[in-house]
Amino acid sequence: MRVLHIMIRITDLERSIRFYTEILKMKLLRKNDFPEGKFTLAFLGYGEESQTTALELTHNWETSQYDLGNAYGHLAIGVDDVYQACEDIKKSGGKVTREPGPMKHGSTVLAFVEDPDGYKIELLQDEKTKTN
Repeated sequence: MRVLHIMIRITDLERSIRFYTEILKMKLLRKNDFPEGKFTLAFLGYGEESQTTALELTHNWETSQYDLGNAYGHLAIGVDDVYQACEDIKKSGGKVTREPGPMKHGSTVLAFVEDPDGYKIELLQDEKTKTN
């Protein structure tokens, strides 16, 4: 078994696709419109769906706002260099909501950014992704 995808509902499909592809450097894997249901699904990720978990963006055409609730936490993405990733995100117009640095009561280096709909994304220094 493995996790196939994680779904979030978004209000502006093209804006969200731009954020995840241009700022977080994901690839748009596929996008499908469902006119009878009045929704679009877009799948993004860092690799092929057969190999990695994807992010599913669900755009309900007639919904302009969502209550994010208080149960959702965040998505986590491993990066080689949290400090550089945040600089790149800021330069691309992204919003860093927690500057890079060690976590409280620990040594893990992390930061938080926010997508256009307010979803939190944690960037974690991932020693396994380093390309030394």
